[in-house]
Amino acid sequence: MDVSDEENMAAWLMSVNILKIQPFKLPSLSPHDARIRMKAVGICGSNVHYLKTMRCGDFVVEEPMVIGHECAGIIEEIGSEVKHLVPGDRVALEPGICCWRCDLCKSGSYNLCPEMKSFSTPPSHGSLANQIVHPADLCFKLPDNVSLEEGAMCEPLSVGIYACRRANVGPDTRVLIFGAGPIGLVTMLAARAFGVPRIILVDVDDFRLSLGKSLGADHTIKVSTCIQDADEEVIQIKKAMDADIDVCFDCVGYSKTMATALSATRAGGKVCLVGMGHNEMNLRLVSAALREIDVIGVFRYKNTWPICLDLLSSGKIDVKPLITHRFGFSQEEIEKAFKISADGSSSIKVMFNL
Repeated sequence: MDVSDEENMAAWLMSVNILKIQPFKLPSLSPHDARIRMKAVGICGSNVHYLKTMRCGDFVVEEPMVIGHECAGIIEEIGSEVKHLVPGDRVALEPGICCWRCDLCKSGSYNLCPEMKSFSTPPSHGSLANQIVHPADLCFKLPDNVSLEEGAMCEPLSVGIYACRRANVGPDTRVLIFGAGPIGLVTMLAARAFGVPRIILVDVDDFRLSLGKSLGADHTIKVSTCIQDADEEVIQIKKAMDADIDVCFDCVGYSKTMATALSATRAGGKVCLVGMGHNEMNLRLVSAALREIDVIGVFRYKNTWPICLDLLSSGKIDVKPLITHRFGFSQEEIEKAFKISADGSSSIKVMFNL
């Protein structure tokens, strides 16, 4: 089936602070591909970074790009070699396409593939469109009791799941999380599902801390953005935990949050850097090394969609409260949605229903 440009529209990032819904020509369907009608697409913080600055970390937008990567939809058409899906299936999409040929892919670390092509990571187009074409083996069928919106939330949840795997948290781990935005909150939900008994959540925003508390944080602490306050805040954090902090997840990625994390975490503990707020940081790594604190990097995820769907279907994780705003797919609505998401004062996850 051919889909004309007029029938398939997408949200294009044109330049700083300019998004336009314009035609999007689909690639041809290969034997191992599927064509999916998008039904739910979430706004990620990286999307907002691209809109504001045309870059996120080391990734720079140099030409117009379709945005969006947290997504789920309905199978419209499958390639001749696809056996596990049929038209009408509801699926969540893992956005990254690796090469499967390099040493990293062969060793299982496909998330680090240097040839990775991932939705809305320059120069690859994203998924905020009526329809897209994607490898069928990256389309995961949703259980009957998991909604399309929850399917789209598998992408951010995967970051939390993978971070918890990287840090090897469990029932004997006491956890500190910096950042009560979407990634900090899904990391908290994942840690709890992995059996973590006590979690402290830290942020600068009362609204986000309140939601984190309602979702199960044992204690929340409001901090400042001033680095001079870090030492006093470490004392406050340790008092609230009333025990050693085994693992800290920095889901912000600023110099201050990492410095505070390194100071608050016990000797022999772990600091897991998840957020990418600052490209460069000035940190006292020698003092952290003398206390044998392991600094663990997290980049995206690998092999997480099946466990995400299991945790959602079983009810062990509920991501629905994170979806605070919903919009349709029109020029007016995408502009309003990104404005609300960028503001952040009243939103966690902004979702498009197509």
